[in-house]
Amino acid sequence: MFVMKKKKVAIVGAGIVGASAAYVLSKEPDLDITIYDEGIGQGTSAAAGIISPWLSKRRNKKWYRMVKEGAAFYPTFLKEVVSGQDIPPAVYRKVGTLLFKKNPKHLEDLLKIGIKRREAAPEIGSLAILSAEEIRSKIPLYTGTASALWASGGARVDGRSLVELLLEKAVQNGAQLKKERVEALGITEKNYRLQTQIEEDTYEEVVLAIAAWLPSLLEPLGYKVDIRPQKGQLMELQLSQTDTHNWPVIMPEGETDIIPFEGGRLIVGATHENDQGFDLEIDEVMLQEMLAETADLFSHQLKTESISAYRSGTRAYTSDFAPFFGHVPGMTGVYAASGLGSTGLTAGPLVGHELAQLVMKKPTVLPLEDYPIERYITAEC
Repeated sequence: MFVMKKKKVAIVGAGIVGASAAYVLSKEPDLDITIYDEGIGQGTSAAAGIISPWLSKRRNKKWYRMVKEGAAFYPTFLKEVVSGQDIPPAVYRKVGTLLFKKNPKHLEDLLKIGIKRREAAPEIGSLAILSAEEIRSKIPLYTGTASALWASGGARVDGRSLVELLLEKAVQNGAQLKKERVEALGITEKNYRLQTQIEEDTYEEVVLAIAAWLPSLLEPLGYKVDIRPQKGQLMELQLSQTDTHNWPVIMPEGETDIIPFEGGRLIVGATHENDQGFDLEIDEVMLQEMLAETADLFSHQLKTESISAYRSGTRAYTSDFAPFFGHVPGMTGVYAASGLGSTGLTAGPLVGHELAQLVMKKPTVLPLEDYPIERYITAEC
């Protein structure tokens, strides 16, 4: 009896990009998928995301296309992951977003931007500038006096829960998950060799979804990689006797965002710390100062006594803050993506899907030329 040999594919890194790619590829019967991730420092597992990219004033049109398409991709993708059942609210839920600006004119400007962008992105939903009283109807604990821009299509996502769901489904589909760190990538005559502290194995195709750790595997092979790590810290709060499951995501001006989940749980953050390398140590003083910045919105309601946990992870940025994905130059069967930064949770599932499309030799939704990997990964002479 003839048994078709499966193509061996390795996914290195199981954050949102790697887990999404692994899930998509695990559905292919002719592929043998192995996922590697030791689970330390991963940005996704530390993050809670806001899926509301449409009101950014960032001028990079290619970046905006990626995050716009990423936001639109979420509901359809997750419905497929859960086989048409209800998406768990602990993972993802549309709750709307409230964007605050200290200058009321800036809200008017952003409203105009949102209305224009809604023509190509109807998932934005309804847009309006809400008064303080209207905000209190959505968030009873709001004690501020400022108005905010409301976008009903905004959503929240918990990175850790989403990655766990994707990996669970991938393993159910036959993928193998190894909680090991890949320490070296080598090239054989026909395949690629991955080495961990425990073992060595070869693969015909390799997906590198290791964000800021990408240089560690490519630089020993003679590549220069334009990636730097950025530390992000946030905190979880637990409010007693407070119903938060319908609260919208709250985006004050500055770094501090407030992302509500069921059961009175709020995630507050995150910091954007450069030049910290891969340090994951929690700075409680910094986070408590961040929490204090919410006083204008909630007065004394959010206190340090409410903090139930801290999270810390590492994002990846390029020198010009642009993301990239594609074939690693000079390595036909190796694919990579990085540079998503703080928009990783918004764009991650779509980028993972795109890497999977490349492995399967299928067309991508996003044009590769708009996110040129060769600009950021170059062979040193």
